[in-house]
Parts: sequence; C-alpha cells; structure tokens
Amino acid sequence: MLSLNFLEKNYKRYNMPEFLHPDPLEFVLKYSKQSDMETAGLIASSLAYGNVKQILKSVEAVLSVMGRSPAQFLLRTGDGDIKNAFCGFRHRFTAGNELCLFLINLKNVFKRHGSVEKLFLKTYCHADATIEETIYRFARAINPKNAAATLVPDPDKKSSFKRLNLFLRWMVRKDSVDPGVWTGIPPSKLIVPLDTHMHKTAVQLGLTSRKDAGMRTALEITAGFAAINPRDPVKYDFALTRIGILKIKNGGIYVP
Repeated sequence: MLSLNFLEKNYKRYNMPEFLHPDPLEFVLKYSKQSDMETAGLIASSLAYGNVKQILKSVEAVLSVMGRSPAQFLLRTGDGDIKNAFCGFRHRFTAGNELCLFLINLKNVFKRHGSVEKLFLKTYCHADATIEETIYRFARAINPKNAAATLVPDPDKKSSFKRLNLFLRWMVRKDSVDPGVWTGIPPSKLIVPLDTHMHKTAVQLGLTSRKDAGMRTALEITAGFAAINPRDPVKYDFALTRIGILKIKNGGIYVP
C-alpha cells in the first residue's frame, strides 16, 4: 500500500535543484519578477511536448528573442513585430504563426488583467474540489477560438491538460524546486501533470489501472495522493517523475 513514508523518502531524495536539469522549469527560475515568470512559465510549459532536448532548445529560442524581460517584450512589441520575430519558429506540430497568436493572446492577458494570476482567479471557483473546471475556463480565456491548438488543449476534449497543470504546479507550489509566486490558489486544488512518466509510475504504485492519460486518470491519480497528503497532493510529482526522466539506477523508486 502506498504510504506517506514512501512518498516523503522520494521527495527528500529527488526534490532538489540538482535534479532540475533537464526540465523546462529551469527557464522560469532565471527570472525574479512574477510577470516574467508567468510569461516564461506559460511558454515553457506549453512547448513541453516531445523530446526533452528539443523542448529546451525551442524554449530557449523563444526566450532569447524576448530578452531580459519577456513580459515587457510582449507589452512593448506590436503584433506585427511579434509575428516577424517568430514567423520562422517550429517545434514539432507548432508553427510560427501559432506561436505568434499564443504570444499575442498572452500580451492581451497582461494588458486587460495585469497578470496571468489575476485572470486565473477570475475563472476560479473556491467551492470546486479541484481546479478542473477552472482549467477549462482559463484555457478558453487565454486561447480564444482555439487559435493555438497545439499549445493550449481544447477544453471540450478533456485531455489531462498536463502542460497547464505543470504550469500551475510551478506557479502555486513553493519549495526548493517550485517557485510558487501565486498566493490565491491553494495547493490542495492542484491536479497532477499527467505525462508518460507519471502515468507509468502511478500504475506501478497502484494509484490507477486506467490505460488512458486523460483528465479522469489525472484526477484519479491526484485523489490517490490526496488521500495521503490532502493539503498538497501534487507535492511528489517532481520527485517521482525524476526517476523515469533521469533513468536513475541504484535502487530507483523506493519499494513501499
């Protein structure tokens, strides 16, 4: 049976800055202002699909153009110049025109709401057990007309929203890895960012027997963690996924 002791051992062993690379969160931690961390975080998490080396290369390519303050770059750059700057971009299924629409939408979020956090809070319902419905509303708000479909999933398809849940983990949780620059959302409402590594680990730990990697599976796995740590069920995500990502030998996952 999965135990708190097992999870805490892995957390203490792997939830450390030295295990951060390779992870797109590295780019978020380069900044100190919330607006820049939100901008870098949405870019990095939205591009976090495919080969990790290509992910890091693509995120670096975008942020290097944006300079010292990616948020100020957006606010000070016209839509036409944004399109010119990234028209040649390509990351797997994401072409430059789609990235441009994504960045222009993000610029409009800052102009209309002041921050990504403020927009998220406007879509948030305190009574909900998790942020599932908030995520759907938020996705529609930051991606009107589903214009950037490879970067922001369609809420009607009820995928696991792994990339948005990853971004939210970074923004909400605060420890030696996650920066936690938001204060309005409790960690207890977060949903596990369900990728291949977490799905495989969750099956191994008996948290789910579902074969798909959709939202229902992500919620089932999150509920399993919440039964042990209701205040912070996503706390163990980074540590557990490091094992698969880094292909750690010499013991790997502790046996509960």
